[in-house]
Amino acid sequence: MEKSLGMKPKRYIVKILSLFSLLIITVFLALLIGSESIGASELAGIILGKSNDSILNSIVFDIRLPRITLALAVGGGLSIAGAVFQATLMNPLAEPYILGISSGGAFGAVLSFLLGLSFFSTQLFAFAGTLSVVFIVFFLGRRFGELEPNTLLLSGVMVGAFLSAVILVMITLLNESLRSAVFWLMGNLSLANRTDVYYILIASIAISVFLSLNSNKYNLLSLGTESASTLGLETKRLKNVTYIAASLLTGTVVSVSGIIGFIGLIVPHFCRMVFGIDNRIVVPASFFTGAIFLIIADTIARTIISPAELPVGAITAILGAPVFVYLLRKRFNVSI
Repeated sequence: MEKSLGMKPKRYIVKILSLFSLLIITVFLALLIGSESIGASELAGIILGKSNDSILNSIVFDIRLPRITLALAVGGGLSIAGAVFQATLMNPLAEPYILGISSGGAFGAVLSFLLGLSFFSTQLFAFAGTLSVVFIVFFLGRRFGELEPNTLLLSGVMVGAFLSAVILVMITLLNESLRSAVFWLMGNLSLANRTDVYYILIASIAISVFLSLNSNKYNLLSLGTESASTLGLETKRLKNVTYIAASLLTGTVVSVSGIIGFIGLIVPHFCRMVFGIDNRIVVPASFFTGAIFLIIADTIARTIISPAELPVGAITAILGAPVFVYLLRKRFNVSI
């Protein structure tokens, strides 16, 4: 194994604390930026409870902070899910969208729009759709009681393609809800509210911590299933538990954010290029990096054509694709 697998605890802590500090700075800057500009001193006063300006207080605590918190939870959750999918399936293309999980959420959400239900019902339908796909792909992707990476990926692609076709049919039947459905399918954080957001954040952090605690096992799994088994790793249990946990995490965040593709694919790759192949740093680093990336993308989405806004999913693709191509060229010295 490479030297990165022998990383010292001190270096690990420094890297994690650096990413955490960068995340805090990103949150602070995002709170300053918007259609109503707020100065750093004003924001400090608002956070410390020393501001008497009710309008600014409402802008920060009722509008911007819930949305930034949701971006943190969604970006971190999708990124860490992508990282563990890639680690356990040993496939660089594995991520929630490819596995069909996001398509399940989209199917449930569009179905709720077709039925004319409320936003809360949309969340429930999206989560139920995600869970349905999770278990369908899980049972289709098993072989001899253990998840088989290629079968799982192909099952996810198949189910995702089928649901995408059904979604297109349902969209043609929509009328007043068409714009909401399209925005949801492209990723939208504008419906964030203080109550739902913090539940999503708690779930995202809790599952991410659980996955991070298993990160050293993913290092062993990278040696191959047979080699990992000889070292005492229960590969069957690890793959099953990781798949279900990462899928539940994806379903939770997708139920409120809509489909934000690309982030679960590029962020883990970016972290491996920057930090090395050791999953003990790549997995938690993916959470922080994904959170930072989505906060920046959403800040651009809500301000670039203010007072209107762009779908955040479009911004993540526009920002992420060129950076990812550049990093690939730099790493592999590919000339295009």
